[in-house]
Amino acid sequence: MNKRWKNKPPGSNWGEFGPDDQRGRMNYVTREKVLQGVAEVKEGITFVLSLPLDYPGGNVLNARRHPPRIAATHRDGRQNFAYEVRQDNPMQTDVVCDDQVLLTLQYSTQWDSFAHVGSLFDADGDGKPEPVFYNGYRAGVDVIPAKENASAESWAKFEGSRAEALGIQNLAEHGAQGRGVMIDLHAHYGRKREAVGYDALQKILEKDKVEIERGDIVCLHTGFAEMVMEFKKNPTPEALHHTCTGLDGRDDRLLQWISDSGLSVLAADNYAVELFSVKPWKDTTHAMLPLHQHCLFKNGIHLGELWYFTPLANWLREHKRNRFLLTAPPLRLPGAVGSPATPVATV
Repeated sequence: MNKRWKNKPPGSNWGEFGPDDQRGRMNYVTREKVLQGVAEVKEGITFVLSLPLDYPGGNVLNARRHPPRIAATHRDGRQNFAYEVRQDNPMQTDVVCDDQVLLTLQYSTQWDSFAHVGSLFDADGDGKPEPVFYNGYRAGVDVIPAKENASAESWAKFEGSRAEALGIQNLAEHGAQGRGVMIDLHAHYGRKREAVGYDALQKILEKDKVEIERGDIVCLHTGFAEMVMEFKKNPTPEALHHTCTGLDGRDDRLLQWISDSGLSVLAADNYAVELFSVKPWKDTTHAMLPLHQHCLFKNGIHLGELWYFTPLANWLREHKRNRFLLTAPPLRLPGAVGSPATPVATV
């Protein structure tokens, strides 16, 4: 019996990389895999794959997530911004700026850690499901919510919510760099709202001659982020929730393909990689986000969301390519369950 679990979820890879693994299929991104990515650099052209981090704007996309708020730090009770140091020492000529930010970590272009989504599952075999995360790490033990109504003193002591295991720093410390492979859904569907399942995806891969090998970082271009940019931080609910493609997380064959393909990471330029509804879609208990459950909870596959792929995807299609070097580190922020990112593709 594993020290954290006796049962593992069907279709999961728990234990494949050891009982204490927190990096999942990033373990497939070896030195050789990084060199494969480097070998894709032919022109030395770079593409930034991040939205401006104050996009999409407002909180229509997710009511719990708000744009970043930037403010100056303070210096002797004064705003430390365009601050003339001669106020403290008349012999010094420096003028300095120093700021801080209140940032919702998954507001814009982002990474999901394995602590982002878990599941109720009977991991210890006692017949009662408990809240657990990838590789059997436990809610309340390894992924710890703050006490309700925690005091200001508690926050000052860093006693807030914290992922003691599975935090996003594990991805940062591995080095989020490797060979990216683009799947251009937008080229086939435009901005049509469509849940892309296994059969449709395979036809696209065949038509576009896309091959995915173990350890590849798979990127899905839907055109959603390009649409978000067009709204200039004032998006409409109708467009955000009824436009562009995503994967069909309810398609079991698609989920099995994700497992069998050996991909290390799945990133998309849409909101959640998969299209989903908060309404139940089965008569039995089930995940609201089945692809998230399959990737983050069962198989240790990081998800990237709201990346900005359109200029890169257009260039790749024009040059009959679909592979590139991808460098996409999250913040090395211990205990966080997600992180903003500014990925860069080099072709």
